[in-house]
Amino acid sequence: MELFTELLAIWHSHRIELLVLTGLVLAYFRIYHVRKHEDVASVADSKEKDTGAVFVRTGSKDKIYELPLVRPKVIARQKSEGPKRVTGGRKSSPHKSNGIPKESEEYRVEPVIYYFSLGGSTTKLAEALFDQLSRFATQHVTILKPQMHNIVDVDFDNHFVSPSKASGVQQFYMILLPTYNIDSELTTFIDSLTETHNDFRIDTAPLSGLAGYSVFGTGDKEGWPTEADGFCTQAKEVDKWMARLTGKKRAYPVSTSDVKEAAATLSAWRKGIEEVMLSLSSKQGLGEGVTGSGDPVESDDSDLGGDDSDSSRRKKRKRPSPTADLEDIRGPADLETDFTTIPSSKPKEMVPTISPTYTALTKQGYTIVGSHSGVKLCRWTKSALRGRGSCYKYSFYGIASHRCMESTPSLSCSNKCVFCWRHGTNPVSTTWRWTVDPPDLVFAGIKEGHYKKIKMMRGVPGVRAERFSEALRIRHCALSLVGEPIFYPHINALLGMLHSERISTFLVCNAQHPDQLAALSHVTQLYVSIDAATKEGLKKIDRPLHRDYWERFLRCMDILREKRDMQRTVFRLTLVKGFNIEEEVGGYADLVERARPGFIEVKGVTYCGTSTSAAAGLTMRNVPFYEEVCAFVEALDGELQRRGLGYGIAAEHAHSCCILMGERRRFEKEDGWHTLIDYERFFDCLESGREFGPEDYVGEKTPEWALYGNGGFDPRDVRVDRKGRPKEVEAEKETGKVVEI
Repeated sequence: MELFTELLAIWHSHRIELLVLTGLVLAYFRIYHVRKHEDVASVADSKEKDTGAVFVRTGSKDKIYELPLVRPKVIARQKSEGPKRVTGGRKSSPHKSNGIPKESEEYRVEPVIYYFSLGGSTTKLAEALFDQLSRFATQHVTILKPQMHNIVDVDFDNHFVSPSKASGVQQFYMILLPTYNIDSELTTFIDSLTETHNDFRIDTAPLSGLAGYSVFGTGDKEGWPTEADGFCTQAKEVDKWMARLTGKKRAYPVSTSDVKEAAATLSAWRKGIEEVMLSLSSKQGLGEGVTGSGDPVESDDSDLGGDDSDSSRRKKRKRPSPTADLEDIRGPADLETDFTTIPSSKPKEMVPTISPTYTALTKQGYTIVGSHSGVKLCRWTKSALRGRGSCYKYSFYGIASHRCMESTPSLSCSNKCVFCWRHGTNPVSTTWRWTVDPPDLVFAGIKEGHYKKIKMMRGVPGVRAERFSEALRIRHCALSLVGEPIFYPHINALLGMLHSERISTFLVCNAQHPDQLAALSHVTQLYVSIDAATKEGLKKIDRPLHRDYWERFLRCMDILREKRDMQRTVFRLTLVKGFNIEEEVGGYADLVERARPGFIEVKGVTYCGTSTSAAAGLTMRNVPFYEEVCAFVEALDGELQRRGLGYGIAAEHAHSCCILMGERRRFEKEDGWHTLIDYERFFDCLESGREFGPEDYVGEKTPEWALYGNGGFDPRDVRVDRKGRPKEVEAEKETGKVVEI
């Protein structure tokens, strides 16, 4: 007992010294153990690298040379005095792996055959290929049984935008195509690939998840002996666009054959494909930079500027980009001149057929009419033809999208808006300095171009017959495609021709041409784009070319107020987060009070992802959520009510991220909002020759489903997901970022 007491006393007297000593001993053994482990590891590594020999083939005698042993130096790592630095890198995208999956993944290849045929010969080739690949699949466990599809029967979006994905399986596309010199569904297919590539809403390489692809084309060498004469041009065109959509995953060179030798050529092509699929399934990839192994320029890509085989002489001479604004190419803008001034030289065409602007616009789906007009089929028109919903103009004003033509008589504009979704390829100028096409040529050309595009939709899966028939009779023209419609010197004559066929008109201007706006005759509805509430904000977001842009803008506000008793006037506010949505609503309320428009459309910006927007710092972060647009509209509504201006929130189209406000005195009655338009009444008033105003052609009551808070989707149509599958409309508001198509 006494011993325990003494030990306890010693502990209380020297416990600090004992604890420190114990800690030092433990630290010593810990350091010794770690260093011993590192020495053993370094010795083991050096032993693995010390031995070796090299086998050299000299051409006459083969010798083995022993390599000298070089032991690596072990450099002790010095302890850093500063904070630990963590380094990392951005993970590469899936298509950068060149088709090589991770080692841990089970990997199988599924062949998918696509074909098109009018006479049946290509169908027989596809069936023979299917049978041979089916037998090949039974002999190799890594190759799945093939699929076979006629291009006419597939939904392009499901197969060439968002293909099906399965764990551990990658599809291999094989496309068999004949050659035709007539318009057919094959033309529609090629146009669809082109549009997909140029559509900023879709990923640059939506098919990058494929294992690879290859194209087989047939043609008649007697009729078309060379490619220049048309031999297999459509197959090579498809090959070119597939190279872009897959992210350079051409697994085997495009094969072309005369129809008389197609079976033998197909057999040789198939054997090459089988070898490639086995290589892919064994995780060897497609190769890198080898012609026929993913090289994107095997088919002639010179038209898109991707060919590296040009002479150095071309590099020395600086050439304008195909997507450059004409003002940037030509230099600073000319000083504004009177139209009566005699020009020093003969005016040139705005968009000549040999210009890069013409090439760029046609690749984006535009039909160029004459030298300065254009027409394009809106994606909402395609959606309405298939019963998948119409745009906000149907919810707000009763315009059927499948009967609407989107066009412009002037591809030129006076602004370079940072959010312009027309890819920045339209020409820009402050004055009209080109040749002028007569209005009858423009009118006939835009109708012809629109009807041609509508007829191309006849073979698209899901198109409703009754809507297709209705689409062949244009009832509405949206003069808002690109450029500045009122810039066209004969705009009033063109409007008269449209109205003579009882085609209603919506015209959009950017508030930079007050004289032309003042001289404008009747339109069904007149829009003015309001992208900022201050002079600095307008300069930042619209980038106008006129030096007196703000004075022009305010003059247009005053002119709009003068026209409010003659026709329906609309403010269109485009909200861009980081540019104008943070501005006080008081500035916008000042403009509303000054111009007193009949309606106010507030819409979230549509992100386009072009170089123009990127240079301005515009990204997806600048696209407001729908709930943010709603909050802005409610704040603006409160400010307008505080001022006693008599506006209210009328309707919405959530999918377009768009909300409509209107004057209560004019467009709200006892039974509710009446934002729709009585189009027949409008034409009757116009033909009568008497003065009339917007109240004279107010339409029926706005449908319940279009009112604010109900989403705005037409219940007659079927809402679909990205795969084209029907889905139920959620009762609650969508809060994700939405894009108007």
